[in-house]
Amino acid sequence: MAAAALALAACGSSTSPSSSSSTSAAGKPLKGGTAYWAEAPAAVPNWIFPFASLAYFSVANLTQFQYLMYRPLYWFGQITTAAPTINYSLSLATAPTWSNGNKTVTIDLKGWKYSNGQTIDAQSIIFWMNMMKAEAAEWAGTVPGLFPYNVKSYEASSPTSLTVTLNLTGSYNTTWYLYNQLSEIDPIPNAWDVTSLTGAPGSGGCSKVDPGVLMTGASTMKACTKVWTFDTDNNGQSKSPQMAGDTSTYATNKLWQVVDGPWHLTGFNASNGRATFAPNPAYSGPQKPILSQFVELPYTEDTTEFAALEAGGSGAPDVGYVPPQDIPLYTGMPGAVGANVSSLSSRYTLVTVEPWQINYFPMNFNSNTVLGNGTTAGAVFKQAYVRQAMQSLVDQTAMVKAVDRGYGVPTYGPVPILPKSVFLSPQEATNPLPFSQSAAESLLKSHDWKINPGGIDTCLKGGASGCGAGVATGTPLNFSETYASGAASITTIVNLETSAWSKIGIHVATKAEPFDQVIGAAVPCTPNQGAKCAWELLNWGGGWIYSPDYEPTGEEIFATGAGSNSGSYNDATNNSLIHATNVSSSSSVFAQWENYLAKQVPVIWQPVPLGIDEIATNLRGVTPINALLNLTPEYWYFVKS
Repeated sequence: MAAAALALAACGSSTSPSSSSSTSAAGKPLKGGTAYWAEAPAAVPNWIFPFASLAYFSVANLTQFQYLMYRPLYWFGQITTAAPTINYSLSLATAPTWSNGNKTVTIDLKGWKYSNGQTIDAQSIIFWMNMMKAEAAEWAGTVPGLFPYNVKSYEASSPTSLTVTLNLTGSYNTTWYLYNQLSEIDPIPNAWDVTSLTGAPGSGGCSKVDPGVLMTGASTMKACTKVWTFDTDNNGQSKSPQMAGDTSTYATNKLWQVVDGPWHLTGFNASNGRATFAPNPAYSGPQKPILSQFVELPYTEDTTEFAALEAGGSGAPDVGYVPPQDIPLYTGMPGAVGANVSSLSSRYTLVTVEPWQINYFPMNFNSNTVLGNGTTAGAVFKQAYVRQAMQSLVDQTAMVKAVDRGYGVPTYGPVPILPKSVFLSPQEATNPLPFSQSAAESLLKSHDWKINPGGIDTCLKGGASGCGAGVATGTPLNFSETYASGAASITTIVNLETSAWSKIGIHVATKAEPFDQVIGAAVPCTPNQGAKCAWELLNWGGGWIYSPDYEPTGEEIFATGAGSNSGSYNDATNNSLIHATNVSSSSSVFAQWENYLAKQVPVIWQPVPLGIDEIATNLRGVTPINALLNLTPEYWYFVKS
């Protein structure tokens, strides 16, 4: 979930060992063992509560950490394929039923249990819904007018009922509503409805259910705000009373041990992000863990992770990744693999993954940094031709070959190129803004910029009839960009982009910071927020994986006011076209939106690196790796070497 993510170390689900066709001793599952998995460089878990603002809304926190312990209402991603589709066997509820002209949806839970014995019931869902109503601004998936605002009422016959009914404000495309709205619900245990560690479950008052009554009253909302403030340490702003904002207590806080997933946390190193999990013996799902322990290993740089793979030994990753600079060049089609690294080929199997992902980095349309003559960076970014000129100098085809070593695909708009889907239009697939220095230079000249190759361009004529509204004469094209450290491939791409821009006088100064710091700063802001809104370009290197908004309609990241619209992009036509995709299942409606946004360049599109993963030869159940990058190590098992 949906998430904003550095997608370098992908891992996912696979077939159950019970379906293995091997009958040899070498193929028989061994009970127990510890599997080590490599975290992406400088991208460590730093948020445990499954209600996250954009500062924490990453793959590292959601699908590769929280989902091991706390399962969403509906699970997306298959076990025997990499498809990013609904999986009811791993979901907490059966398929939703629709009535009243698609204005009413009924959710029937399966009655699975939390580890403390509580049933996942109506109260668990209504707890989440109440918190959403009270603290929607703190949820990264929030979009004005959509969930939870498009829910007119929600009700249950009793707190312990296994049925919840949502009455919507209008009629929606039912597939979209399942994939992008109901997908956001994460049932919460009553143990978390407290305002102190000694409080009785439910004492906070946020999970209260009155039969047949919608709990949106002022008293309930106030109670939810108090519970949210306690559980999240006020969104991580305080380290007392040591809840989600304090990573040092993740493995010891009794509340976080109330889980409904197949794993629970037994160790967490707050200084480096190493996480250790053990099986949850009370897990209700279809696959109990075979391993006795699962460990996520942190690395500050991709070079140290690769060195650990080469060194081998008991502490080496069983599932790791090869930095692109260390893999032999691949010239085949995406989806297959070329030669493995010679130093690893005897102990690891090379696999690739096509993530359900677009790669981009945002520009801050509200940036209050003054470039010159009173013009802010935000005012310049609001000029579509400036964005188009910058995009025309991102040579994605060359980057895939030179940087990703052939293991990558371009991003030309809001819909992923791979995996192949019905959503991708022919126009977006063929790149509406191909690489061209002359085209980029022509765009700037036609809007009255003085081109200074290798230097800094300046505006010759300010205002709407020249460089654009809000851009004054003499304004320089002189920006700053912060990017994620630790991965040489990201550094190389940033250097290639800034070098190309400099050739026509767009100067961008760069600096590197850890992934968590970059994504933590890439949040929507308003110009009056001072330093919080001074950033101009932020590049965390991974863009967006469509999760927990699995249908790529883009409302969470491109709609005005959306919680994950990092750069505060604001376009009325885009909003109208997105809404059309939410209520219609027409492919032409979808194509109209994606084609429009691809040319508008609300962000700078970059190539998506395919996962280049290494799996220990004695570890099974890891492949096929899921396109959503979900971790499901409960399906993993070792065999005799």
